[in-house]
Amino acid sequence: MKKSAVALAFLLATAAVAPGGAAPASAQKGATAARGSLSLSGAWALYPLAVRWQEEFQKTHPGVNIDVQAGGAGKGITDALAGVVDIGMVSREILPAEVEKGAVALAVAKDAVIATVNRKNPFLADILRRGLRKEDFAGIWIKRSASTWEGLLGRNGRTPLHVFTRSDACGAAETWAAFLGGHQEDLTGVGVYGDPGLAEAVRRDPLAIGFNNVNFAYDAKTLKPVAGIEICPIDLDGSGALEPAEKIYATRDDLVRAIAADVYPSPPARELYFVIKGKPGRPLLTAFLEWVLVEGQKYVAEMGYIAVGPDRIASGLAVVRGEAGKK
Repeated sequence: MKKSAVALAFLLATAAVAPGGAAPASAQKGATAARGSLSLSGAWALYPLAVRWQEEFQKTHPGVNIDVQAGGAGKGITDALAGVVDIGMVSREILPAEVEKGAVALAVAKDAVIATVNRKNPFLADILRRGLRKEDFAGIWIKRSASTWEGLLGRNGRTPLHVFTRSDACGAAETWAAFLGGHQEDLTGVGVYGDPGLAEAVRRDPLAIGFNNVNFAYDAKTLKPVAGIEICPIDLDGSGALEPAEKIYATRDDLVRAIAADVYPSPPARELYFVIKGKPGRPLLTAFLEWVLVEGQKYVAEMGYIAVGPDRIASGLAVVRGEAGKK
């Protein structure tokens, strides 16, 4: 998926600007006149928010061409380290080997991966009443011990369980696997490319189970689960029935609040990163990253994400401004 637009350039004053503060008029004038290009690729999880940031930039900063592509976290970090793009969008933890190659990660938002089932699932009422335990999910994707819906729910019968996973190297699959005690390569199931593809596979199959990033499981307008899909709840305390405090999936806002309050576990909740190679040497790249960490944060909650804490923002700004490690 790709979205290009003439949009971006906000050359903030080189002096530190406090979060939420305005840049001097001279910097604002320079931003409007700035020209150049930036490119981003990677995680589907960050794609909607990155596009929103792009759209907000293009309203007032028409001199820069911004290219935003989704293709999975693996593509994002590979492209960033290879110099193919300026910024990789990554929805998993950065590996030590990637840091050794120069990866520098800036936490820009937070979201989560959630399990999904078809709304016409013949066992939906039972699923929504009891939820599935962490070990149930592990039996589906890791241990391969669950092959029927009845076996999963403690009933007699042979209704097959159709398991889907991601075919592309991605943060969603790696994060979901980490929750279950493994890695993406340990996940079983029919591989489907991308968040939209996996959501569609579940939507078409009444016996399916899959997983998605929050913003691909909920409708952006209604804030309810996407038509044809239901969120498969986690039985957090393993009691065999969902307690009131575990019923957090009715709307996207309900789930976002639960993630922010650490009611929903981490993983599968996690931070989302912009990854660059080395220090941001280009003034345009520096300006964009600083804008994302300051002005851009006001769009995070509106787009269905959770803001990272002030300490994470401060550490990111220190990296962008070349102040990291200084006393």
